[in-house]
Amino acid sequence: MSEGTEDRTRGTWDETKGKVKEAVGDTADDESMEREGRKDQMRGKGERAKGHVKDAAEDVKEGVKSTFDDD
Repeated sequence: MSEGTEDRTRGTWDETKGKVKEAVGDTADDESMEREGRKDQMRGKGERAKGHVKDAAEDVKEGVKSTFDDD
Protein backbone atom coordinates (compact mmCIF):
# COMPACT_ATOMS: atom_id res chain seq x y z
CA MET A 1 0.00 0.00 0.00
CA SER A 2 1.40 3.41 -0.93
CA GLU A 3 1.97 6.13 1.64
CA GLY A 4 -0.74 8.19 -0.01
CA THR A 5 -3.24 5.38 0.33
CA GLU A 6 -2.34 4.93 3.99
CA ASP A 7 -2.86 8.65 4.64
CA ARG A 8 -6.20 8.67 2.84
CA THR A 9 -7.35 5.60 4.77
CA ARG A 10 -6.29 7.11 8.09
CA GLY A 11 -8.01 10.36 7.11
CA THR A 12 -11.26 8.62 6.25
CA TRP A 13 -11.14 6.80 9.58
CA ASP A 14 -10.54 10.06 11.49
CA GLU A 15 -13.39 11.77 9.66
CA THR A 16 -15.79 8.92 10.41
CA LYS A 17 -14.71 8.74 14.04
CA GLY A 18 -15.16 12.51 14.30
CA LYS A 19 -18.67 12.41 12.88
CA VAL A 20 -19.64 9.75 15.42
CA LYS A 21 -18.11 11.73 18.31
CA GLU A 22 -19.85 14.90 17.16
CA ALA A 23 -23.21 13.11 16.93
CA VAL A 24 -22.79 11.47 20.33
CA GLY A 25 -21.73 14.79 21.83
CA ASP A 26 -24.76 16.49 20.34
CA THR A 27 -27.09 13.78 21.65
CA ALA A 28 -25.50 13.80 25.11
CA ASP A 29 -25.31 17.61 25.14
CA ASP A 30 -21.52 17.33 25.59
CA GLU A 31 -19.93 20.31 23.82
CA SER A 32 -16.43 19.04 24.54
CA MET A 33 -17.09 15.79 22.69
CA GLU A 34 -18.68 17.70 19.81
CA ARG A 35 -15.56 19.89 19.53
CA GLU A 36 -13.33 16.83 19.66
CA GLY A 37 -15.39 15.26 16.89
CA ARG A 38 -15.07 18.34 14.69
CA LYS A 39 -11.32 18.39 15.37
CA ASP A 40 -11.03 14.73 14.34
CA GLN A 41 -12.93 15.48 11.15
CA MET A 42 -10.59 18.34 10.27
CA ARG A 43 -7.55 16.17 11.00
CA GLY A 44 -9.02 13.50 8.74
CA LYS A 45 -9.57 15.93 5.90
CA GLY A 46 -5.96 17.05 6.24
CA GLU A 47 -4.69 13.46 6.17
CA ARG A 48 -6.75 12.69 3.08
CA ALA A 49 -5.42 15.80 1.33
CA LYS A 50 -1.87 14.84 2.27
CA GLY A 51 -2.47 11.40 0.76
CA HIS A 52 -3.67 12.91 -2.51
CA VAL A 53 -0.61 15.18 -2.66
CA LYS A 54 1.74 12.26 -2.04
CA ASP A 55 0.09 10.25 -4.82
CA ALA A 56 0.26 13.19 -7.21
CA ALA A 57 3.94 13.71 -6.40
CA GLU A 58 4.61 10.03 -7.03
CA ASP A 59 2.82 10.26 -10.39
CA VAL A 60 4.96 13.26 -11.38
CA LYS A 61 8.11 11.45 -10.27
CA GLU A 62 7.21 8.39 -12.34
CA GLY A 63 6.35 10.58 -15.34
CA VAL A 64 9.68 12.37 -15.20
CA LYS A 65 11.53 9.12 -14.71
CA SER A 66 9.83 7.48 -17.69
CA THR A 67 10.55 10.52 -19.86
CA PHE A 68 14.26 10.23 -19.21
CA ASP A 69 14.27 6.43 -19.40
CA ASP A 70 12.76 6.54 -22.90
CA ASP A 71 15.83 8.29 -24.33
